[in-house]
Amino acid sequence: MTGQAAAERAYAYTKQRIITGDLAGGARLAEGQICDELELSRTPVHEAFLRLSAERLITLSSRQGATVNPVSPGEAADVLEMRGVLERSAVARVAARRPEAAEVEAALGVPLRRQEAALAAGDLGAYVEADCDFHAAVIALGGNPIAAHFFDLLRDRQLRLAHLVLSSSQVVLDASFREHHEMAACLGRHDAAGYGAVLDLHLSRHQGLA
Repeated sequence: MTGQAAAERAYAYTKQRIITGDLAGGARLAEGQICDELELSRTPVHEAFLRLSAERLITLSSRQGATVNPVSPGEAADVLEMRGVLERSAVARVAARRPEAAEVEAALGVPLRRQEAALAAGDLGAYVEADCDFHAAVIALGGNPIAAHFFDLLRDRQLRLAHLVLSSSQVVLDASFREHHEMAACLGRHDAAGYGAVLDLHLSRHQGLA
């Protein structure tokens, strides 16, 4: 394995553990720990930690190694605000374009079915991925590639926030799935106002528990 590949492996492994909450906010993290878990030398792990620090997922300290940064209420609010702006814009464009219901179903049906399967299997990770893909599909239906690009930039932060919120209780998870179906139905009938009302509830639920 090349040094670059090893650094990428250490980065992806550690980042995924942070996103899923396996490494919670405030957790101490040492380079040696990741070296041992992945059987890698110190150099690629150090490079991975520098990348994670640049993304503000961890804070480096010469004396304490690294600390996982928690999701602050301010960060959660900022992520949800930007997500809401992008999604409402996309929904307005879809409502104005008035696509056939079959087009909306083709775009949103796949992530909805993946969510349903993940719920049945009790697989939170798969559910969260499908959750994010559902909202990305809504943005894509809006036909604005710039909006889709900015939405993708938020993906990791959205995934981390979703893991934090949706792991809180089965009631919250079930409500999330129900709201996705309601939003899909609104979009299928070009009801931007109805979609926005459900989205407001959806995002406020996330904000309240973050």
